[in-house]
Amino acid sequence: MNERILELADEAAKYSAIMALPTGESGDKLFVEKFAELIVQECMCISDSIGEHGYIAAEEMGKHFGVEE
Repeated sequence: MNERILELADEAAKYSAIMALPTGESGDKLFVEKFAELIVQECMCISDSIGEHGYIAAEEMGKHFGVEE
């Protein structure tokens, strides 16, 4: 698997482990939500870096998935 995907999964795992107890939410649910958010943010950053059209694409991705940059 891609190294960056593994890094994002690790970040999501740490987030869900920290947030599950105080919020009372399922750690699995928090992991999936955070992992998806991180992947979308990564795609937005890549799109944003390719110029004006990429910036527009990044904005649209964020709106579509409900993710802020």
